Amino acid sequence: MGVSMDAARLWVERWEIQQQRYAVDREERFTVISDVVEHLCAGRPRPLLLDLGCGPGSLAARLVRRLPEAEIVAVDMDPVLLELGRTHYADAARYVDAVIGEEDWTHALHLDRSLDVAVSTTALHYLPAPALLETYRALVGLLRPGGALVNGDHFPPEPGPCSHLTAHVGHRRAERTGGHCHEDWESWWVAAAADPDLADVFAQREERMRQSSGDAEANHHLPVDRHAELLREAGFRHVAPVWQVGDSCVLVALKD
Repeated sequence: MGVSMDAARLWVERWEIQQQRYAVDREERFTVISDVVEHLCAGRPRPLLLDLGCGPGSLAARLVRRLPEAEIVAVDMDPVLLELGRTHYADAARYVDAVIGEEDWTHALHLDRSLDVAVSTTALHYLPAPALLETYRALVGLLRPGGALVNGDHFPPEPGPCSHLTAHVGHRRAERTGGHCHEDWESWWVAAAADPDLADVFAQREERMRQSSGDAEANHHLPVDRHAELLREAGFRHVAPVWQVGDSCVLVALKD
C-alpha cells in the first residue's frame, strides 16, 4: 500500500525544514548546483541527470523546475524516502532503489544513453574511501565526454590551526539564519515512524537495515582534497570547488 499524498506532503515539508539544521545555506547550495547543471547542459535538448542519494527528491524537484526538459534518474537505498519522493515529487524523477557503491549498482539505473551530469547533495559522505573511488570510476563510465559530477556536501578541513574556524563560520551562519532551531534528524525519524500511513514503508526500511552490513548510518566525511584525489584517480581530469560557506561546499569534477 502506497503513502497518501497528504502524508507525503507533510513529511517532505518537515524534511525540508529539518535539513536546514544541517546544510549551511542549503537553498543557496541547491541554486549553485542548479546553476552549474544548467550551464553544462546548455544547448542539449533532453539532458540526462543522475541524482545520487536523492532522499525524498529535494534536489531533483529543484532541478526539474530549472530544466523542465531534463530526464532525471534519482537513486537511493531508503524505502521511506524513496516512497515520499515518488508520491510528493512524482513528476520530478524516475526513482530507483539501489545501494550506491555496491557491486553492479549501476545496472539498476537502466540508462538508455550517457549521462550529462551526476549530482549529489549531503549523501556521498556515507561512503568509505574504497567504495567512493569505485563509485567515482562508475560515474566516469556513465558520463558523456564533457559531463560532470556536481557534489554539494560538508567537507571537513584538513587538521590544522585554521580547521576549527571553518566549522565556526558555518555554525555562526546557521545561527543567523535560524537553522539550528529546526527539528533535528532523530526527532524527524521518530515522529515519521509513528505515523500509521508510513507503517508499510518503515517495515521495509527495518528489513533493509537488518540485511545491510550495519554501515548504512556510518559517516566517512573526507576533506575536499581527498575527494579531489579520488576523483582524479577515478579518471576525472578537472576538479574544483565552485562555492563554499564554512565546510559546506559544491565540488565539480569534469570528464574530458
